[in-house]
Amino acid sequence: MELVAPDREFFEQDPVALAPLLLGAVLAYDAPDGRVAIRLSELEAYRGVGEDPGSHAFRGRTPRNDVMFGAPAHLYAYFSYGMHVCLNIVARPAGSSSGVLMRGATVVDGIEVARLRRPGVSDRDLARGPGRLAKALGVPLDAGGSDLLAAPFTLRVPRAPLHHASGPRTGVGGEGGGSRYPWRFWLPGDEGVSPYRRHKLSAE
Repeated sequence: MELVAPDREFFEQDPVALAPLLLGAVLAYDAPDGRVAIRLSELEAYRGVGEDPGSHAFRGRTPRNDVMFGAPAHLYAYFSYGMHVCLNIVARPAGSSSGVLMRGATVVDGIEVARLRRPGVSDRDLARGPGRLAKALGVPLDAGGSDLLAAPFTLRVPRAPLHHASGPRTGVGGEGGGSRYPWRFWLPGDEGVSPYRRHKLSAE
């Protein structure tokens, strides 16, 4: 699989189209305690204001989701359940409020550093899930707004799309978690894919 450096225009497309193209991409982050790189194996697409009831931007701009309205290929980071950092890639042109959640990955470089960040965890589970992914990569919440095309990040994407599967997004309640939004994409059989969990309040 050949990887290439994407330009910003690559990220200016609908997140539902962008997410599958990012499967197999390798994202590296140079943190003070070391460098880790992950290969993305599971992603979820989220559209913007008024389009996607599962999106943080559905009801409009807020201080929390402000980065989603900015330039594409930037990092939208947020706290989930007050304890886990989740990382998203902003999509579409500025003002569109769309993004792609990095949901699962495999560590491909710096595994010793990742193990120190997540002691007692199997290598398979180091970045298998959005909170685990951020912790293994070493990206803090205050990195939100960073340009993923510039240091301390390095991002390479597959030259050609990889074979993938799709289905409802994990843990999203209400209509946005139902079968009308099959915007979770993953590499079948990849160890970095997290278990699917349907939200008890999601639509059928």
